[in-house]
Amino acid sequence: MNPPRTWHATPLLIATAAAHVVALAGLAILPQHWPWLLALIIANHGVLTVAGLWPRSRLLGPNLRRLPAAAAARREVALTIDDGPDADVTPEVLDILERHRARASFFCIGARAEAHPALVEEIVRRGHRIENHSQHHRHDFSLLGPWRMRAEILAAQHSLQRTAGRPPRYFRAPAGLRNPFLEPVLAALGLHLASWTRRGFDTRSGDPDRVLARLLRRLAAGDILLLHDGHAARDAGSGRPVILTVLPRLLAALDAAGLAAVPLPDAPPGERRSRP
Repeated sequence: MNPPRTWHATPLLIATAAAHVVALAGLAILPQHWPWLLALIIANHGVLTVAGLWPRSRLLGPNLRRLPAAAAARREVALTIDDGPDADVTPEVLDILERHRARASFFCIGARAEAHPALVEEIVRRGHRIENHSQHHRHDFSLLGPWRMRAEILAAQHSLQRTAGRPPRYFRAPAGLRNPFLEPVLAALGLHLASWTRRGFDTRSGDPDRVLARLLRRLAAGDILLLHDGHAARDAGSGRPVILTVLPRLLAALDAAGLAAVPLPDAPPGERRSRP
């Protein structure tokens, strides 16, 4: 497993703790002002909710949204592929990547990796990375408390380490949604939250042109792109998973722009770890 890293509360979380202390003290000293104190807590929880619903937010903790400057200078773009492995889709994705000499980070669901261990081994054999996308991809993941959240992430960490031969370094929350408990859990497990610069919404849209346009809009070196080999929408024209139509065109566009598709870095810049 990964060594833990130090957790640091963000300004929003410090403000949240202060708001609750003020509210409790206010109720004890000036109970007649309870409506204002309640409004303070409601407003604070509203901000926390928005922060958790915004996948690219850093209000709740560190969040890798772009590659480090050195990678951007090398004209690299990170390709991340979520929700697999899928026995029907992932092998074709691997063949497309190999034809373009591209590498990617696969954010795998632990239970799916256990169901298809040979496919996970093949992803690694072809030079790609396996990262943590939770054990079951629960739709209520962002509503879990710290212990259940830790259990879900840790189960995936064990599943993926067994099948991939190395522990994942990054975690991506299901649908990108989270709550304030996530960052302390990730720090204790030595994981880093990773989101994206732009996504194609290829689990919702069956229009490959629209998916590709979203990925290529204002594309720049250092971007992190998101596609899905699991839960992929079907191409409205061919009936094939959208990623299989979009990925060759995306990689051709990267080649034409002189950009290289790579996995996420071993660790984000400025990583800090707890001392043993």
